[in-house]
Amino acid sequence: MYHAKEAGKNSCHLFDTEQDKFKRSRQDRYLRIEQALDNQEFRLYYQPKVDLRQGTVIGAEALIRWQHPERGLLPPVDFLPLIEDDDLIKLIGDWVIESALQQMETWQAAGFAIPVSVNIAARQLQAPEFIEKLKAILYLHPEVAHRLELEILETAALEDVVKSSRVIDECRQLGIRFALDDFGTGYSSLTYLKRLPAETIKIDQSFVREILNDSHNLVIVRSVIGLARSFQREVIAEGVETVEHGRFLIQLGCDRAQGFGIAKPMPGDAFADWARQWQAPAEWRTISDIKWDETVYPLLIAEVAHRSWVEQLAFALEHDQAPPHRRVHDYRQCQFGQWLASEGAGFCKRLPAFQAIEAPHRRLHRIADAIDICWRDGKTGEARALLPGLLATRDEVLAILHQLQIESSAQPLVHT
Repeated sequence: MYHAKEAGKNSCHLFDTEQDKFKRSRQDRYLRIEQALDNQEFRLYYQPKVDLRQGTVIGAEALIRWQHPERGLLPPVDFLPLIEDDDLIKLIGDWVIESALQQMETWQAAGFAIPVSVNIAARQLQAPEFIEKLKAILYLHPEVAHRLELEILETAALEDVVKSSRVIDECRQLGIRFALDDFGTGYSSLTYLKRLPAETIKIDQSFVREILNDSHNLVIVRSVIGLARSFQREVIAEGVETVEHGRFLIQLGCDRAQGFGIAKPMPGDAFADWARQWQAPAEWRTISDIKWDETVYPLLIAEVAHRSWVEQLAFALEHDQAPPHRRVHDYRQCQFGQWLASEGAGFCKRLPAFQAIEAPHRRLHRIADAIDICWRDGKTGEARALLPGLLATRDEVLAILHQLQIESSAQPLVHT
């Protein structure tokens, strides 16, 4: 009735029961989030940022959690999307900044001082009062204010590039650093990167997680690292879930990272003890003094390609599926085989690992070809019987590839 009246005379408006139920549910959830802020139910957890080469903790990212009385600890995806277009997101954002600064003061009093970054929503960043409110909060925490870093989503910054750039510049005058978060997921361009004066670029975790198995993601990560270098920006990778992820990043020239493979987000009172005890894995320490350059890139591509190819073949066999579309089983015709025979490999042909890799590489392709033939001839049992040999040979090839990477980049790194 009210909608019909608002629309003017001689009109009607149909009542939608489901839509009304949805709106009421959304409003109830919104009010509950507002109540949670008043009841101090939100918590900050901290995920470490580390230097992979140096084996040191260089900072932390503050991540909000909701300690719900009935549902337990809730991640931000369970509640922030409901308010991202509402002014309540600004109030929660203010609370996050204030709480992070308080935690830094607590750490500093205990002799532990590191930078902390917090995420800023688009609505908060674009708010006219943002700078003045930030100044007021920083004024209350003068001893740690310079260690605060703000992270903004690439997509949020691009909503209004001119205004975002101005806000970033004003924050920098206050001693606040900025990071461009989830880089590569929005409308990344050289023009935007030039106009957004953020000191740090964060490579989105969706790319980093797949660099071990997808050469396209490896290419993207390498490109972002090169882009950051060209613009003289720092770069940090999210999504490090295994030791191998960290190893690849070191070899690609990205020394800073965070992710579950390093540590999950933890309460502030547990963070300092973890940071004091943390040590980089031996695999990272072993290669930390090597000066990696572009010569290693074809070998990383080869490692990813062969790991992915064999995993797809093994998955197909284990799940009674036909092998993937027929691959190049002639070892001389695969991309790595062509590289081995090319002039581009000339610089490492004298290396011991280069001499050792041809035989297992040829054997790997031969076993894969035999599996493919058996399967297509209906000899599925014989095909599966060859799988252990395929996996063992793959591991041998990957191990020699890694050794070849080390031998081809043996020039020591000069620390400055």
